[in-house]
Amino acid sequence: MRRKLEYAAAWPFIKILGLLPRFLSRASAIALAQLIYAFHVKLRRVGMRNLEMVFPEKSLAERKRILRGVFTSLGRQLAELCQFPRYTPKNVDEVVVYDGLENFERAYSRGKGVLFLTAHFGAWELSAFAHSLHGHWLHVVMRPMDNPYLDRLIDYYRTMHGNKTVAKDDFVRGLLAAMKAGETVGILMDTNMTPPQGVFVNFFGVQACTAGGLARIALRTDAAVVPGFTIWDETLRKYRLRFDPALELVRTGDLDQDIVANTQKFTKVIEDYVRKYPDQWLWVHRRWKTRPEGEKPLY
Repeated sequence: MRRKLEYAAAWPFIKILGLLPRFLSRASAIALAQLIYAFHVKLRRVGMRNLEMVFPEKSLAERKRILRGVFTSLGRQLAELCQFPRYTPKNVDEVVVYDGLENFERAYSRGKGVLFLTAHFGAWELSAFAHSLHGHWLHVVMRPMDNPYLDRLIDYYRTMHGNKTVAKDDFVRGLLAAMKAGETVGILMDTNMTPPQGVFVNFFGVQACTAGGLARIALRTDAAVVPGFTIWDETLRKYRLRFDPALELVRTGDLDQDIVANTQKFTKVIEDYVRKYPDQWLWVHRRWKTRPEGEKPLY
């Protein structure tokens, strides 16, 4: 019953944001996100703890500014998600434009599949959606939402133009099949993991337990690993879907070491983007929750 009530409360809000003109939808969603920032003490505490760990040189005011920017970014993305049904191949460029599409096309043309390396950064929901509108559908590895009714609605939005969602619990089998067919899979690999699925790599100078599955699949299938991030561009007043050239994999012959080395390489790509656009990453996630054996908790 609680989940049904949550859905009943969220549904009209989602639909209203979808019907409003884009600028009003964005303004409304950003205002809501800033209210959450003001009243959700736990999220603020996690975000400030993360920023304190990785940016000790920044002042308290700078960290607060970054964290408020995160909620602005989340609000903006919420508005875009609600507006998905209105976007078409003809008007989506008003919202997001390609930057480096040739890097994706070059990797895709190899025919061995593409692993789309991304993170909870900028408008991650918009990246796969806009890409599918241009005819490049992909598999998206996602953790289902806790509310099954909301999950069903959001999944419908995500898959309106050919995308397919893959549950995180079954993603290895799905990835292997997709790579064999020369398809594309998007993976958000910036969340906290636990061994044995996760391996410890350096992220902002702190050991972070990180999914090693992407590296394992890439090494096994020789699929291209292409970094892709949807960045809010203040000058353009729209998003840029940026594709970087495919990464060259580390191959020493020692599989376990190669998984760690490549996971570190992938994580460094994410770190570089976050350093450049710190107010567009999800700092409110307890990214460093899992600690190496013997280390004290950080939260």
